[in-house]
Amino acid sequence: MRAAVLVKPGTFELRDVPRPEPAPTEALVRITRTGICGTDLHIFHGNYAADALPMIPGHEFTGHIAALGSEVQGLKEGQSVVVDMNIGCTRCYYCRRNEVLNCPKMRQMGITMDGAFADYISVPARLVIPAPEHVPANVLALTEPLSCVVRAARKSQVSFGQSALVIGAGPIGNLHVQLLRTIGAAPIIVTDLSADRVQMAVDCGADIGVSDPSQLEQAVRDATDGRGTDIVIESVGNAALYQQALGLMRKGGHLAAFGLTGPDTALPLDILTTILQETSVKGSVAGVGEDMHDALTLLTHGRIKTDPFTTADFDLEDIQMAFESYADRPDDLKTQIVMA
Repeated sequence: MRAAVLVKPGTFELRDVPRPEPAPTEALVRITRTGICGTDLHIFHGNYAADALPMIPGHEFTGHIAALGSEVQGLKEGQSVVVDMNIGCTRCYYCRRNEVLNCPKMRQMGITMDGAFADYISVPARLVIPAPEHVPANVLALTEPLSCVVRAARKSQVSFGQSALVIGAGPIGNLHVQLLRTIGAAPIIVTDLSADRVQMAVDCGADIGVSDPSQLEQAVRDATDGRGTDIVIESVGNAALYQQALGLMRKGGHLAAFGLTGPDTALPLDILTTILQETSVKGSVAGVGEDMHDALTLLTHGRIKTDPFTTADFDLEDIQMAFESYADRPDDLKTQIVMA
């Protein structure tokens, strides 16, 4: 089969490699599309998982079942599917609490092991989720990134009528805005240095968009009677923005830490103020289990506007160009690699 192997930071090689054979409890998936994630870009630029190279990255994928292991039940060849990319041991304390990302034996497709920038991938059948045949593949490939946003909302206990600020209007920030709108949060404020991306987020459901940083605090105060928002979601991964976020949420508010920073980045926290104002901070990084099912349901029933995410397709042979040109295509909220 064909596979795009990241041999070193910044360099893909398209190789012919053996097609995997599914173990008794695995399913072989013929991959149709795989989205490029921010994590993939970090890996490509050598900022993350460099010790795992050479590797086949990619984890936002959809496809069809090509073969099943001898012990697999409940699935059938030819089914359209998406796959939960987080592999836990299933037995430990964390796995039983749906906190697979904290499993001491956890592996992630395309991050700590070979992933989905290839024609086929063999995966644990228990992580395969059948998808409706009528949903286009370019929409199904959004299930994994949307599941990350679903988990962040679940961890933050977002509810209707809550005010929210989303910092960052890139692909994930846009999904945060749309999910907040679906849940019923109001008002929703979005901010980004890119006026075009702010406008895209407003078109997709934000009530207020701010592209001038000097105007952000006043916009937040005006929209919340001076209090600050109930929830702030940082989806950029910038230390200064995290610090600013603490000052933009109300007393008793919540900061959802989502944007990945460097490993040594710290957020100074005034402990006394945190106690007296009963504020909170909680991290969230990836969707697992029920988050994937919920994301697929939302996409299946049209709760997410997907058009802004389906504008850029590259063949597997052109994956190097897709990665190198990513920063020059800000209007493409998502880029997908097409296998079939």
